[in-house]
Amino acid sequence: MKVVHTFASTQQSTLRISFDTKAKVKIGPFSRLGYARSPEPVKAIDHDMGQEAILVPAGILEVDCDQLNVIFGTSRDNADFVADCIEHWWSRRGQLYGHIEKLVINLDNAPEINSSRTQFMNRLVQFVDRTGLKIELAYYPPYHSKYNPIERCWGILEQHWNGTLLTSIDVAIRWARSMTWRGVSPLVDLLEGTYERGFKLTKQEFQPIAERLKRSERLGKWHLCINPLSG
Repeated sequence: MKVVHTFASTQQSTLRISFDTKAKVKIGPFSRLGYARSPEPVKAIDHDMGQEAILVPAGILEVDCDQLNVIFGTSRDNADFVADCIEHWWSRRGQLYGHIEKLVINLDNAPEINSSRTQFMNRLVQFVDRTGLKIELAYYPPYHSKYNPIERCWGILEQHWNGTLLTSIDVAIRWARSMTWRGVSPLVDLLEGTYERGFKLTKQEFQPIAERLKRSERLGKWHLCINPLSG
């Protein structure tokens, strides 16, 4: 099935980004089933028990200019981690987009970021009110996340670093920085901090947040907009 995007990414006041996280990366001398870029074979451990650390990769692709942003966490992938990644990206890149009024985010319907996740919606409403941006969330339905542009970036990263040993966080970050996506080097950051499981708003706490979510009449949970209070 062909997916046709109707997002107004060509409008000067709209910025489209593609967001996704990928599986945790275990740090240590483990085989990643890649090809070593050296004349001598690389000795690796074929069982990944007792890793030195883990990294949680999150990616934000600025679709129109092919600028990839990779943010590594050191805890877990949850609503607050994703929201912190978006805020971190905007703090770094937002000054380039002072003309932007609306941010369109393509993302999958993962449990930690779907439109029913109370804490994620709460954090996005806070972000909207703080920045004055309108946010449009466009979710891919099940089995269609492969159409999300950021997914292709993950494949390039895996091909790029699978032949080496990611023996430390610094090594993993250096390898991520040395890849390119369509000729553009990624911006890579480390977001340290501990993220706990299971935080959610009560029905009463979420009610004022729910009232801010303008869901599509046709697409329901797959498409919604959040307007700043000033708008």
